[in-house]
Amino acid sequence: MRIFLDTNVLASALGTRGLCSELLEAILGSHELLTSDAVLLELERTLTDKFRLPRSTIHGYGALLRTAGQVTAPASTPITSIKDSADAEIVACAIAAKADVFVTGDKALLKLGSIRKLPVRSPRQLWRQFAGLEGTKELR
Repeated sequence: MRIFLDTNVLASALGTRGLCSELLEAILGSHELLTSDAVLLELERTLTDKFRLPRSTIHGYGALLRTAGQVTAPASTPITSIKDSADAEIVACAIAAKADVFVTGDKALLKLGSIRKLPVRSPRQLWRQFAGLEGTKELR
């Protein structure tokens, strides 16, 4: 499966131990991680400003994502249905990369459910899908 992770998921995967870090490990082990320069730039800012991680850690993480994942080209077709221009650019990259799913913690994007036939899922929803628990109430 070709999976595009939004900046907030990648930041949580490094900044905290839990669902997002386990999800990233599962994706790197069995799926194709997609990202973009826009995500990696936003990720660097987020990890510096919000998580206050050391530069060496941030650069190492960026190098890992570039090596283990596929950095997609910027999209030429804007997504006008998304009001936040940064989000619109990132989702457009995911669509252009032919991602099978876009994973985010952004509530506004999650409310859309899909964008131009690209499913938008939360980390929990994708984890449940991986575990074969899609449609059940509890993650066991």
